[in-house]
Amino acid sequence: MTQHEKIVFIMETLERLYPLPAVPLQHRDPFTLLVAVVLSAQTTDVCVNRVTPALFARAATPQAMAAMRVEDIESIIRRCGLAHRKAASLQQLSRLLVERYHGRVPDCMEALESLPGVGRKTASVVLAQAFGQPAFPVDTHIHRLMHRWGLSTGKNVRQTEADCRRLFPRDRWIPLHLQLIRFGREHCPARNHHPQVCPVCSRLL
Repeated sequence: MTQHEKIVFIMETLERLYPLPAVPLQHRDPFTLLVAVVLSAQTTDVCVNRVTPALFARAATPQAMAAMRVEDIESIIRRCGLAHRKAASLQQLSRLLVERYHGRVPDCMEALESLPGVGRKTASVVLAQAFGQPAFPVDTHIHRLMHRWGLSTGKNVRQTEADCRRLFPRDRWIPLHLQLIRFGREHCPARNHHPQVCPVCSRLL
């Protein structure tokens, strides 16, 4: 199977399995999405979705979040892990949103990455899901799949992202990254993977 045939097969398989992929993190607007993605670092989406209702009941805007004490934010998000660091980042980035951007989340990669706790993947998710800008957020699942399927030799997610952007059609980036994440979790995990029953690996490997 050629590389082009691989890409077509993968996209067709993912489209069949996940025709309408939803953002797994509960949110209301760009700010609450940004907060949820920051919280999702090194924890599960399920955990984030358990704590954000209480957090957003207290602070659903940058102004309200900036006014909270770090300790109060931390007490709400504690179960997500790295709670103190995330709480400090949320308060600081909220303060900067108020000071620099009039309380609005910027729709620019450089501006987003300048905020505390916001890396390229977080910024890419916000650009794609909140603003509809073509972006290809790469997490550990996508990084693993691209290597497993022989589509990338990137040593880090930034290099793998470049391969994703090069190989997949630009108009498919936004839904495709959600489809790949779900597929990696449900059919192609890092451990206890059975290639012979995997809808993609059974054909590619």
